[in-house]
Amino acid sequence: MTFPSLLFALVLALLCGVLFHVLRGGGAWSLFLYIGLSALGFALSQWIGNLLNWNLFVFGTVDIGSGVVGSSVALLLGEWLIRPERAR
Repeated sequence: MTFPSLLFALVLALLCGVLFHVLRGGGAWSLFLYIGLSALGFALSQWIGNLLNWNLFVFGTVDIGSGVVGSSVALLLGEWLIRPERAR
């Protein structure tokens, strides 16, 4: 992966994290958590996609489709783990 494609992937992951923060709300701590989870999910899904030769929506060397899916899964899993259980 070249440096410009790495920057492009990082920008996409950051956008996913910020968009999730705007939709879900929270403070500065949750913003940093969402950005980190999004970048981690995007990177892991890129690695797994390259390993298994899965391509969803490729732009250059970045698989945007699997990156967004991986980022979404990481964000939803992180949200599920950090939110307190609501009283029934």
